[in-house]
Amino acid sequence: MAQAEVAIDLGLEEARLGRERSLWSDAFRRLIKNRLAMVSLIILTVIVTLAVLGNTISAVQRYSPSYQDYGALQEGPSWDHFFGTDNLGRDTWARVIEGTLISLQIGLGAQTIVLIIGLTVGALAALGGRALDNIMMRFTDMAYAFPDLLAIILLRAVFTGRDLPVVGHDASQRLLVIFAIGFVAWVTIARLVRGQMLSLKERDFVVAARSIGAPAPRIVVQHMLPNTLGPVIVALVFGIPLAVFAEAILGFIGFGLAPPTASLGRLISDGYTYIQTNVYLVLFPASTLALLMLCFTFLGDGLRDALDPRTR
Repeated sequence: MAQAEVAIDLGLEEARLGRERSLWSDAFRRLIKNRLAMVSLIILTVIVTLAVLGNTISAVQRYSPSYQDYGALQEGPSWDHFFGTDNLGRDTWARVIEGTLISLQIGLGAQTIVLIIGLTVGALAALGGRALDNIMMRFTDMAYAFPDLLAIILLRAVFTGRDLPVVGHDASQRLLVIFAIGFVAWVTIARLVRGQMLSLKERDFVVAARSIGAPAPRIVVQHMLPNTLGPVIVALVFGIPLAVFAEAILGFIGFGLAPPTASLGRLISDGYTYIQTNVYLVLFPASTLALLMLCFTFLGDGLRDALDPRTR
């Protein structure tokens, strides 16, 4: 009798794992069929590869992002300088590559903070009872009502000139920008997680697991979180270009990373002064920023279609 029960349990577990594998493998197949999403993914892969290998590429090209060649000021695109040079003779190609890496770090880092805060607040609101739900949701409503850009500027102003221990000045300022953007952008994820988990609490498989005495942490980790990941992943992918654009706005209005750090927003802001004489200083970083935002948006659309069961 005991062996039969063990066999039944193993069969149920294998069936559950099989369904999970088929869910994600089916989503992957659907994503591959989305040509626009796959083209965006390929372009993003190329951009990320260039950004990560930026120092090596600059070394091969003999120009670093901070090297100043006073014999080549405000030059247009050429074989020596693919994107031309700025007013200090710095290679625009090398600086756009470095700025792309920094902007991607800020976008991904901000979404990591968004995931941590949003998942925590949303789960507590959905699973902590009515009183805790009211407290968390009123806190979320207050955070949602406050203008995001104004909150980011206020946080940047508070921490301006303050460095974090252990890390250097540049890393400190980068982390503070990541924190400022992520700290005000978690509201959407929190509401999404709360709604998903409130719906899952009443589903048959969760009620069945609760009826057989499964502990609450196991129900959350094994049954509720996996079924919440799909919409959360899509929201995070859509949030990356928003975080990159927020950093670009901060850099353009002077609240971003301090020079000579070459984020895309800072490059656009610095090049705007010379737009009448050298349009390439704005054209190339702005085009890179637009391409990043478009690719992440199209990839997010593809993931949403692939993970949405209503489109099956």
